Amino acid sequence: MRYNDANTYFKLRFGHKMYKAAISLDVTCPNRDGSKGIGGCAFCSAGGSGEFASDKKESVTKQIDEAVEKLSSKVPADTGYIAYFQSFTGTYCSPSYLRESLEEAASHPLVEALALATRPDCLPPEILEVLKDISSKIPLMVELGLQTSNDETAQSFQRGYKTSEYIEAVRNLREAGCEVITHIIFGLPGEDKKDMLSSVQTAIDAGTNGVKFTCLYILKGTRYQKLWEDGKIDVMGREEYFDIVESALELLPPDMVVHRITGDGPKSLLLAPMWTADKRSVVNYINRRFS
Repeated sequence: MRYNDANTYFKLRFGHKMYKAAISLDVTCPNRDGSKGIGGCAFCSAGGSGEFASDKKESVTKQIDEAVEKLSSKVPADTGYIAYFQSFTGTYCSPSYLRESLEEAASHPLVEALALATRPDCLPPEILEVLKDISSKIPLMVELGLQTSNDETAQSFQRGYKTSEYIEAVRNLREAGCEVITHIIFGLPGEDKKDMLSSVQTAIDAGTNGVKFTCLYILKGTRYQKLWEDGKIDVMGREEYFDIVESALELLPPDMVVHRITGDGPKSLLLAPMWTADKRSVVNYINRRFS
């Protein structure tokens, strides 16, 4: 089945392919510093989902330059870049630091858009004001980690906020002129197909512009590692996972952008499911099934 994929969307919007230059801010997360918890969500690695990003100690400009250099041999000359603030919670900082960082990225000659990963409970009015100002100057995508709309599931992995806060955050971000992308995980412990598709429907009803789907990974050093090793939680097989993805895609409005239908965790940390480690095989499977 066909869907509104990000590559097509970016080509239509910007006139060419867009690649993400993954960079890091000097931030943490309220689930790590004791504000709401310690150690992060049960599935989250020590790198805060930013293993592919640059060193946060370097300037934003240098991080972008390094990311572009890494990609230069793989991408065509007529390429645009999205400065992607990927690690941890991108708005869990002072408004002045966020503004300075976003403005520095926006001023880079190769950057045509910004993307910022954060949490719905880290968007106070003063931060929203910064995002509103930046989004008036350059396209700004804000990625929210919903993962599930089931608050009981969310509590079990220590998400730290209610789904109602996510819904409010989408509304506030849309009003600020930002494009919202929602992360959803399929295969969380205790959830069935109905729960997973309910999460997708919640994101649709909230007004998200796009979605990112992934299966649950078991990564070294996470709290889920011990539960998985003890046989208390399991992961999805490839066919099972993409059956859910196909059902989810059928729910989406035609104009909703699908930024990812699966991801790949860092191989150095990945314990399961191992079918995700063979990226070429997964891509070929996706092309056969969804083209």
